[in-house]
Amino acid sequence: MPLSAAELHQRGVDAANSRRFAQARRALTTASARTDDADLRARIDGTMAYVLAQTGQPAEAERLSRAALSRPGLSEETVALANGQLGTLLMHGGRLDEADLFLTKAIDGLDEGSIESANCLMSRSIVSMQRHRLDDCSADLQRAIAAYEAHGADAPLAEARHNLGYAALLGGDLVTALGLMTRSRPILAATSDLAAAISDLDRAEVLRDAGLTTEAEELLGTVAVRFGAQRMRQARGEAEFHLARSLLRHDAASAERAAATASRRFAALGSESWAARAEAVRLEARLLAHPKATPNGEDFARTAAALARGGFRTEATALSLTARLADGGRLPRLTRDAPTPLRLREHEVRAVRAASAGKDADARRAAAAGLDLLTAWQQSFGALDLQASVAMHGTELMFTGLAAAARSRDPEVLFEWSERARHLSQQVAPVRPPHDEELSADLAELRMLRADLAGSDWTTDARVRELRDRVRDRQWSSTGVGGSHERLGLRETRARLDDDTAILAYVFTRDELLCVVVTASASSIVELSLPRIEAALDGLRADLDVAALTHGGPMAPVVQRSLDERLRRLDEALLAPARAAAGGAARLTLTVPGILGGIPWAMLPGMRGTPFTIATSVSRWLGESPRRPDSTSTSRLAGASQMAPRRADGASTPAPTAGFATGPRVARAEEEVRRAAGAWRDARMLTGEHARVSAVTELAEQVDVLHIAAHGRHAVDNPLFSGFELHDGTLFGYDVDLISRAPATVVLSACELGRSSVRWGEEALGMTRVWLRAGTGCVIAAPVVVADDIACELLGAVHVELAAGAPPAVALAAASESTGLSAPFQCHGSGL
Repeated sequence: MPLSAAELHQRGVDAANSRRFAQARRALTTASARTDDADLRARIDGTMAYVLAQTGQPAEAERLSRAALSRPGLSEETVALANGQLGTLLMHGGRLDEADLFLTKAIDGLDEGSIESANCLMSRSIVSMQRHRLDDCSADLQRAIAAYEAHGADAPLAEARHNLGYAALLGGDLVTALGLMTRSRPILAATSDLAAAISDLDRAEVLRDAGLTTEAEELLGTVAVRFGAQRMRQARGEAEFHLARSLLRHDAASAERAAATASRRFAALGSESWAARAEAVRLEARLLAHPKATPNGEDFARTAAALARGGFRTEATALSLTARLADGGRLPRLTRDAPTPLRLREHEVRAVRAASAGKDADARRAAAAGLDLLTAWQQSFGALDLQASVAMHGTELMFTGLAAAARSRDPEVLFEWSERARHLSQQVAPVRPPHDEELSADLAELRMLRADLAGSDWTTDARVRELRDRVRDRQWSSTGVGGSHERLGLRETRARLDDDTAILAYVFTRDELLCVVVTASASSIVELSLPRIEAALDGLRADLDVAALTHGGPMAPVVQRSLDERLRRLDEALLAPARAAAGGAARLTLTVPGILGGIPWAMLPGMRGTPFTIATSVSRWLGESPRRPDSTSTSRLAGASQMAPRRADGASTPAPTAGFATGPRVARAEEEVRRAAGAWRDARMLTGEHARVSAVTELAEQVDVLHIAAHGRHAVDNPLFSGFELHDGTLFGYDVDLISRAPATVVLSACELGRSSVRWGEEALGMTRVWLRAGTGCVIAAPVVVADDIACELLGAVHVELAAGAPPAVALAAASESTGLSAPFQCHGSGL
């Protein structure tokens, strides 16, 4: 027996909701042919209009929807449903004011708590989202959620919770946003691949705003292809639009091309407001890609007006701010509830305009106000990678402030801005997350997958991506905020310095490289030759790697001479002028911008025999105090002794302890750790099959000094997945976050683990930073490959010094002198 028109309509509705649009169209066409009922035909046409809009025929969809609404004799409920369907079409087309009108009529005409009313509330919540009326949006979503829960409608309930996450994104709460979206995705993905793609489109926006642009852009590219394959031209254009917005942060030329493609696609669909959104991104990208070109003010004004007409007033304001940056006109007034990125943009425009007008003091004030706002936003989350990534929103503010400070040639002003740059992702102190068994299990599975996929790009595996995302999401949501770190000024810094120590605070402004030299008695600014330094840096990493891997033979002296000459030129251009200004300082503390992040400072001729440490910031270095041997704090270990010290009451305190672990396939690893362990009383060693991840992390919680000799790899795209190889797989940066009490000193005898990825100009993130963040006072590591025989001999001598009570930087310098070996090992953190 053939299905009735009502049954076919319901089949069409189910197929449309699951994004099976071809199947929906067939069912709806047959249903329409089998009924003369005006109400049912209007409902069939309304569903067909939705299918047409989703498959790239918005004009025909609107015509059909309005025709259905205009038919005489419809029931009140059908009129309400038709209003809701038309409102939803207008919402997808970016006609927000009209959409709100029709959706409100629909909601008022439907029973409260019905599925139909909840669907219209969902659509109206999206209208409020795009208008940035987040309270109205959340209220509609909560009403929809209550209705879906009452009816047991799991799929739309997951969609509503996903949208609640999107509202959190617009409010700047990235952790809540990603958490809600991640929990909803499995249910949405079970309905259809397209539902998963729509979920991924929104998740990509969270990743983009969190600064994880590589992941965001990969995801956006994938979903754009999926939408294209289904002929969902509007959705494909939205993916291209968001891709352009992400590219805008780091590749203006590509952003301009992507935005132009999206704008043409929307224009062909008759979606004026979305075309204006894409055109706004194109205009901003063009301004960034061609900064000397004169922008067309009429283009900016026309596009801003189109955005305002469509209800995208926040984006219209953002575009007006960009236009004012170019033409110097009056800035638009922002409301107090304006999105944080928009408020940051306002400060940025004020700072850049002041700097262009030669008002550097005003530029610094505007930039500082913007960075303070960014810090306040960062206080909503404690995760290391998230704090470092969202620093992208402060990049232009920071460089504008640094350049204005540099032009002052005032050491106090430039030091303040150097510390702002170093402190950008360290202002907020984390609260360590509780132990998480599910996170540990996910990391264990990732270890197995990495081993199984050895020799290939393991990050492309679908299960690896799923686990990677889940690990990151859990870490984001479980790491709390414990207050703020103090940032010190120049006068207080000098007051805390001893006479033998100097600070070399290197500052990069994009145009020049300077060094603020600070001692207890004086401070000065040293101007450095950026072209000479860049020339010496070009090819340095390759020379270091070749030198480390060339053992004997006729090429060894040639390679060594080439490296020595490059290091000499780098020393003369970068270090010697600063050391001359520091006078006879016997110890050095360095803070360095991202451009200098890979330099093997210990191998520069001018550093020979000099204890030094690379501090994350001067404020953090001076603000941390030595850990006593009987302390349970996680600050630095100034020195250690094999002899148990005495407390003031005469009682003995526990002697400092040391632990060692080796990874597989390191030729002299066991020899290295046995030699090093010989300097300590009762040292603990984990080798062979005993050096498992769980055993090493347990050992880390129990010792003051931890030494790991293993192969290491630095993951550029996600540095928290950097790690070193142990018997049962990789110990990741995320594993370090699960250690309840970090060692005071960590020695990483693993190639590349001293490296960091530089994000957004100044933010360096890698394994050294992970350990420091976990509470370790000093990490000894190398940014490049180190020959096994050199690591074995040099680090053994380092432990002799550490066990005798020397601070790590002093121990490293003394070991280099006593062995005559020059290696790229250097101290990070509180090494002095």
